[in-house]
Amino acid sequence: MFKKAAVFTDIHFGLKSNSRTHNSDCEEFIDWFIVNAKEKGCETCIFCGDWHHNRNSLNLTTMDATIRSMEKLGKAFDKVLMFVGNHDLYYKDKRDVSSTEFARHIPGITVVDKILVEDDVALVPWLVGDEWKKVGKIKAKYLFGHFELPSFYMNAMVQMPDHGDLKAEHFVNQEYVFSGHFHKRQKQGKVHYIGNAFPHNYADAWDDDRGMMVLEHGGEPEYINWEACPKYRTIKLSKLIDDTDKLIKDKMYLRVTLDLPISYEEANFIKETYISNYGVRELTLIPQKQMEEISTDLDIAQFESVDQIVASEIAELDTANYDKNTLLQIYNGLEW
Repeated sequence: MFKKAAVFTDIHFGLKSNSRTHNSDCEEFIDWFIVNAKEKGCETCIFCGDWHHNRNSLNLTTMDATIRSMEKLGKAFDKVLMFVGNHDLYYKDKRDVSSTEFARHIPGITVVDKILVEDDVALVPWLVGDEWKKVGKIKAKYLFGHFELPSFYMNAMVQMPDHGDLKAEHFVNQEYVFSGHFHKRQKQGKVHYIGNAFPHNYADAWDDDRGMMVLEHGGEPEYINWEACPKYRTIKLSKLIDDTDKLIKDKMYLRVTLDLPISYEEANFIKETYISNYGVRELTLIPQKQMEEISTDLDIAQFESVDQIVASEIAELDTANYDKNTLLQIYNGLEW
């Protein structure tokens, strides 16, 4: 299947209401990814799902960036294996309508929209129905997928609850499991979550371990961070002022807690200075009390999994009137 693979996941073209800035970041990442993959001698590219963000429609500017980036990948590698993630699907319970379907017409790209096992490698797109019951039985040295496994962190703060389906302990017939979907890079046993291509919102604040993975067949995975990625920070104003040169990087988003008394004019001066002189993309000044009420899990809507939120709420129900598994089955049977 591969000699040496370059792997990335969850880039989410079209995020932030089809932001041109975000799409430009995506294209910059693709260029960086290709350069590093070639330097490492990778002939195969594996993308583990969620190329697009919006399930219902694609903006033309997003499509423009998408096609250009896919063509670059197709030309750079002997083969590109592109998984279908949950954000790429129109329906929740089937994979017959996907926003990446057209990619199979781009030379060099193979769209993985069904479970595929070749040699000692298994490729698994977003699972639907009872497919999760098959995964643990697959015999392969390497298994790549887009899994939603309990006990792993969706972001720095929020842990996926037990949903009664596929779990890490089901992977008994594989040596390594690599997954997209959760954006935080993490490892438990044989299961590796690669982490999204680059930080997307404040759910990724202070966590810049994002980028790509290189895997030589028979070797151990190597992670490479995209040092020039956009960065998100939450910080107190006093700390920001004291350590500006040390803390501020290009393409930075800042939520600044006002722990110092400042006037309206001073607040505007601070914002203008950091944006114009330091290349900060966004600076939001938040009163101390208001900041205490804000937690990064409010950004889950952008990190996105409504499924994760609903599953969590159902799991926490404390009533004898409803069967939790039945409620989950009903929800999972709904169409988007």
